[in-house]
Amino acid sequence: MPKQKTHRASAKRFKRTGSGGLKRFRAYTSHRFHGKTKKQRRHLRKASMVHAGDFKRIKAMLTGLK
Repeated sequence: MPKQKTHRASAKRFKRTGSGGLKRFRAYTSHRFHGKTKKQRRHLRKASMVHAGDFKRIKAMLTGLK
């Protein structure tokens, strides 16, 4: 049986935390900031954790990630 490969696009977007969670960055951060408030832009800079409902699926894509 061949080895399962890491999904490379996902590996670039998610990072494993020390406690075993997955950190992600927020969407809507590349352009069109004139329609967003200063508070929205500030909150979009912060990283977020992957939600529990998505965790299992994303973890399967990141088999080789330490």
